[in-house]
Amino acid sequence: MKRGNWQFVVLLGIVSLFADATYEGARGITGPYLAWLGASSLVVGVVVGFGEMAGYALRLGSGWLADRTGRYWALTGAGYAVNLAAVPLLAAAGRWETAGLLIVLERAGKAMRTPARDAMLSHAAAAVGRGRAFGLHEALDQIGAVLGPLLVAWVLASRWPYRRAFLMLAVPAGLAMGALAWARLLFPQPRELEVETPRLATRGLPRVFWLYLAGAALFAAGYADFALLAYHFQRSTLLADSRIALLYAAAMGLDGMAALVLGRLYDRAGIRVLAAASLAAAPFAGLCFLGGRDLALLGLGLWAIGMGAQESILRAAIGDLTPPDRRASAYGTFQAAFGASWFAGSALMGLLYGISRLALAAFSGLVLVGAAGLFLWAGGEIKRPSPAPPHQDLPSS
Repeated sequence: MKRGNWQFVVLLGIVSLFADATYEGARGITGPYLAWLGASSLVVGVVVGFGEMAGYALRLGSGWLADRTGRYWALTGAGYAVNLAAVPLLAAAGRWETAGLLIVLERAGKAMRTPARDAMLSHAAAAVGRGRAFGLHEALDQIGAVLGPLLVAWVLASRWPYRRAFLMLAVPAGLAMGALAWARLLFPQPRELEVETPRLATRGLPRVFWLYLAGAALFAAGYADFALLAYHFQRSTLLADSRIALLYAAAMGLDGMAALVLGRLYDRAGIRVLAAASLAAAPFAGLCFLGGRDLALLGLGLWAIGMGAQESILRAAIGDLTPPDRRASAYGTFQAAFGASWFAGSALMGLLYGISRLALAAFSGLVLVGAAGLFLWAGGEIKRPSPAPPHQDLPSS
């Protein structure tokens, strides 16, 4: 059983590896690309934030639809197709409005497939440790998130235009779709990978879920998208365009390593690990937006650690809080709220960037500290199932 579970986790990880190489390769240059097309800092913040909001808000409906219809694979496949096709099409954008629309479309495709995919992944993860499984998935994600920006950095270093970089990303997009088709062929019913465990009947989601969701919303609001960081690095002349893409690749590598470590820690210590990661990431905005090159690099490292927590622990905990038949809906609800907060925070930080970078840094740091407090609170209440032992002795009377 566990061998099949790990095989499924790894296959979905390979899909994400190639998919991340596609859209994360693009993400590292969307900020400078929008600026090259004439967009302002506010436009960058709003476009990226709205894309994230749409990409998360739509998950509320796609998660419900996945649970309602049971067509997890169909929604996953369609979502990946839209998500990945939008990236090469950026090469044809002649105005920032067109590019912005494609950026939003790429996020919408991700919204269509993520709740269904994460629900399928959580079924396989139950028997092997959700922190480990989601951590491994994120690590494979980030291998792609390193390779994609490296490809983009090579294109830009060769003095080819942004459009050539977007076209080159069509290659990993095709590989991602091929790996997804192979996973679907081998595991048509991923639900069968999860061994059911007895549960207490409850009406709705437990209170700790909403407390956890509030902490995650603050976490999202205080986290600047890399597009705004890249915009700052370019406008302040801290780094050249090719070096920005290379730096993003390094940050994604650190993100993946952090996800592996934090995932294992989560299986042992629970949600309190996320509180610690939030506190560790809290100074990143001050270092990136107020410091020189060396401090900005340190800040980006802290940002990457927080991203590793966001992509592994945040997702793993949802599986521990929800029953299998409501899990895609729970992922959709969680991710919709997360995205709305991401949009609000991104738009506000884009606005603050043009007014006061000190205010931007203060906002980000304080909000992340608040998120850590809520995670600590939730950590005292969350009940995480541990791996079931072969047998349990009855208590003596």
